[in-house]
Order: sequence, then structure tokens, then C-alpha cells
Amino acid sequence: MTPDDDLRTQRGIRIAPTVMQWGFARSGGAGGQNVNKTSTKASLTVAVADMECSNAARARIIAAFGESVTVTNQTTRSQWQNRRNCLEQLAKILDKAAAPPPVKRKKTKPTRGSVERRLETKRRDSEKKRDRKSME
Repeated sequence: MTPDDDLRTQRGIRIAPTVMQWGFARSGGAGGQNVNKTSTKASLTVAVADMECSNAARARIIAAFGESVTVTNQTTRSQWQNRRNCLEQLAKILDKAAAPPPVKRKKTKPTRGSVERRLETKRRDSEKKRDRKSME
């Protein structure tokens, strides 16, 4: 995945490179004198309306992030690598936000055997406590 290609996520979301808005700044941290003269921190902003995806996925993404999604990365000394990291991060969070909600658990009754086991255990515990009282 390079910053000059279309971004395609596992859930089928496609973002053209022409709609990606990149911003660069000087990043902090280690790097010596080079950190003072190169802009390696990368910020990527994409409008949700510019993404090619299903309407349901778009609605879930808007609910999670609003009208645009911004990702920033400054973990490496290379602007190119930070751009790649931004794309990977964006793909990951878009897939997570676009995922449908999990299926709700169907309520079931306890099995007959589990009810009988529970009642038998209660009966045994009750007898045990009753026997303790008669000893006193």
C-alpha cells in the first residue's frame, strides 16, 4: 500500500488518492539536528462523502467520526513511512467503524438437566446446614 494508490479496505471501502488531503509538519522526539529541518509528521484527512462504500457503512462511519476522518502519525523519521502508517491506520479504523453491530444473543431457557442439578445442589447444601444446627 503506497500513498499514491487507491486505498481499499477489507470491507470494500475505496478512497481515491485525489480526495486524500495530506498535511505535514515537524515532528518532535529523537532525531538530532535533522528533526529541526524536515517535516516528517503526516496528517491525513478524508471526507466521508468522498469514500466509495455502501450507504449503511457510510452511516456507521459518520456516526463514529462525523463528516471527516483525520489520522496523524509521527512514529518514524521518514515522511514516506509515516504516510504509509497513516493509510494503514485509516483502513483499520474505517473497517472497525463500518462493521455491522454484533448479532444480539437469543435468550434461552436453562436446560432441564441444569435446573435439576441446581436444585439438587441447593437441597444438599440445605441438608448440610440443617445437620449443623441439630448438633448445637
